[in-house]
Amino acid sequence: MNPARLLLAVVCLGLTSAPAASAADTLRDVVIVGNAQAGTVTFLDGRTFANVGTMDVAADKQQRIDEMDPVRRAAYEAIRGQVGDKFVDDAHLTPDGRTLVVSRGNLGDAVAFDVASRQQKWRTQLDGYKADHATLSPDGTKYVISAITAEKAQVLDVADGRVLGSFATGAYPHENMYSPNGQRIYNMSIGNPALPKWMNWAKGAKRITVVDAQTLQQVRSYDFEYGVRPSVITPDERTVYLQLSYLNGFAEFDLVSGRVTRTVEMPFSDAGRRLKEDEYPQNSAHHGMALNGGADKLCMAGTIDDYTAIVSRPGLTADHYVHYPVGALPYWSLTSVDGNHCFVTLSNLDAVSVVDYRTGREVARVPVGDFPQRERLGRLPTSVLNSFSVA
Repeated sequence: MNPARLLLAVVCLGLTSAPAASAADTLRDVVIVGNAQAGTVTFLDGRTFANVGTMDVAADKQQRIDEMDPVRRAAYEAIRGQVGDKFVDDAHLTPDGRTLVVSRGNLGDAVAFDVASRQQKWRTQLDGYKADHATLSPDGTKYVISAITAEKAQVLDVADGRVLGSFATGAYPHENMYSPNGQRIYNMSIGNPALPKWMNWAKGAKRITVVDAQTLQQVRSYDFEYGVRPSVITPDERTVYLQLSYLNGFAEFDLVSGRVTRTVEMPFSDAGRRLKEDEYPQNSAHHGMALNGGADKLCMAGTIDDYTAIVSRPGLTADHYVHYPVGALPYWSLTSVDGNHCFVTLSNLDAVSVVDYRTGREVARVPVGDFPQRERLGRLPTSVLNSFSVA
């Protein structure tokens, strides 16, 4: 055959076969739930909320523990004694849904998996001894993760796990997030939670660190008396709502003036009121915050109070409460892809509560893995999604 005709035939064959492949790989919305103690990630359908399957992301944990030198092993046991087994801290899917990147808590590393084959693509040991909260760049090429005991956030190349850079933070860096326009990275530090409240002065710097997303150079920072917990930034990037260590509620912080404008104390449950402040889980009275799609309602996880609160802004009035059994431990909040529902992990119930922002009612409770904590939104190709099964 004439080479030109052969090339045309190949091109035409590719064009005619493309729609079938594309249809098979239509991206479906999912919620990524990290099950900290199980070392697994559960995927929920982002629209129906059904559990569609679970993936083991710490099958090599014993191998990694056995490989630790005496110093790292001692640090591992010390951290385990403080927080328990935490093999998944955070997990994100790349925009194409093909790669799952995971922060593996007490193992102090980050790993990436090809979701279709479930095979590990790379593993990177972080500085220090514990990996914490992470965020994925909007284009899915960079993974920003807190190296909590090294007091820095490290930026990894999602393609191969290489460390591209880092930036200094406060003591015990915790949450990372990109600004609404993707130009800045915000890091929140909590200070050393192992120390009692009366030693707050010794916990280290509790601050929000803001860096340029490209250069990783600090553009500003804000210091706080107590640790900065889960937070949400308004779309105009003028206000951040944040939970603080020991506060049974939340604060409104003006990013322009650099000051707290309002502090809202939420009601204690009977069980929450009986706790001493040093008995709060990792110093957190409330741990979990999300903003709905209309940016007019907040979803608060009342960790020691065993409730979810739906709060309206700008008035910051609590409109609804969903109450759970004592000891349920609500531990994270995430808004659904349609902006109308809030997913709240109930860590001690191994479940996710789905709350309707409009009615304030729980519309579903979905079983997941052992001790769910962080949740993130993502999308999976239909072919990959269909390869999972629910035990």
